[in-house]
Amino acid sequence: MADKPSPTIESKSQLIEAISRGNKPKSDWRIGTEHEKFTFYRDDHRPVPYEGENGIGALLDKVQAETAWLPYYDRDKVIGLNNPLGGGAISLEPGGQFELSGAPLETIHQTCTEANEHLKLLRKFTEPMGIDFLGIGVTPTWTLGDIPLMPKSRYGIMKPYMEKVGTLGTSMMFRSATVQVNLDFASEADMVRKMRVSLALQPVATALFANSPFLDGKPNGLLSFRSHIWLNTDKDRTGMLPFAFEDGMSFERYVDYALDVPMYFVIRNGEYINCAGESFRAFLDGKLPQLPGELPTARDWEDHLSTLFPEVRMKQFLEMRGADGAPWQGICALPAFWVGLLYDETALDAAWDLVKDWTEEERQALRNDVPRLALKTPFRNGTLFDIAKQALAIARSGLKARNKLNWEGADETVFLKPLDYTIETGKTPAERLLDLYHGEWSGDLNRVFSDYGMARHAA
Repeated sequence: MADKPSPTIESKSQLIEAISRGNKPKSDWRIGTEHEKFTFYRDDHRPVPYEGENGIGALLDKVQAETAWLPYYDRDKVIGLNNPLGGGAISLEPGGQFELSGAPLETIHQTCTEANEHLKLLRKFTEPMGIDFLGIGVTPTWTLGDIPLMPKSRYGIMKPYMEKVGTLGTSMMFRSATVQVNLDFASEADMVRKMRVSLALQPVATALFANSPFLDGKPNGLLSFRSHIWLNTDKDRTGMLPFAFEDGMSFERYVDYALDVPMYFVIRNGEYINCAGESFRAFLDGKLPQLPGELPTARDWEDHLSTLFPEVRMKQFLEMRGADGAPWQGICALPAFWVGLLYDETALDAAWDLVKDWTEEERQALRNDVPRLALKTPFRNGTLFDIAKQALAIARSGLKARNKLNWEGADETVFLKPLDYTIETGKTPAERLLDLYHGEWSGDLNRVFSDYGMARHAA
């Protein structure tokens, strides 16, 4: 798709205004769920390349022909599809992770229907192509060398830069997958409260959804290796954003943070210009070395915001980024957890009461320890399990208060069942996978592909 004209940005106030336009009345709040899954061939469990008659490019072509969604390109390669009607898009991550960025929907019932219809549509084509999907946080058996690169120019810029600034950035790009949910705010004050609550409780989501205990064909010693990856990717653009808890937190404060994160690229005429390590502040002053005298556009700012990877990311909404990729049920459970906590005023008050006296050191200690210990992470006189149990109860109360019913009269609390099971058993998805590995699977990790393939789970 050709670049659309984008207005020039001449001042920081315009950058602030671009984010603050996200303010919406509660009646307009929506739920946008994104889920990534690994593509593999059923016969030998190899990752699926882009090229070939049974490759990801061919799959995108088949979906496009069926849906009439609009393709978008990187040079001459289709790298994604946009729904021209109700929003939503399909895109590719660096290692062929196939992502649905869901439309902004009113209820989690609709979100779950959307995910189910997506998987059913894919199954129509993937069955004859011999392809299936795996919902997990990190590839369990593939090495970095096994994974084919997708034809997206930005990754040719990001990969060498990642290798300079962290030890696991390439694993983040090629070997990790997530489920995340994007949620709205009413005002600057509402944004601040929601950001603080969701940052503090992001390690709880990481623990509840911990689902990446394998790497290179064996247990890796952690429960969420994906979460561990983010601790070792790029400290300039990741983390728990301690400034969000300081007095004076605002849209402007987040913009100042974003301006200080080094750039990756600028897109001009469909081509990616390598600006890795450069300053967006310099760009705002017309002093970007790659484009001397040129000022950024609104699209440049959107692109830059998309290259920030904190635990909660702000655009014109808040993105919850702490969860591992998940099987079918987890796609619905993650938005249920966060909508319950953040979209009902009483629940949000209760969630803030739960976390408001936590110190920066305590929040960071949770973040550091949760990849290895998940719900067993120590906290004060107990563990994160105790906090998770309370947070889940608050989320349930928030969903009940929303009272969004499906055609059977059930409210959105039905989507918390996978989390209820985790609390009842005291075992995360990762620990259940390890039990299978050491028990029924007898150390055969091929079973994770055959037993956990996603496409066949669509209703």
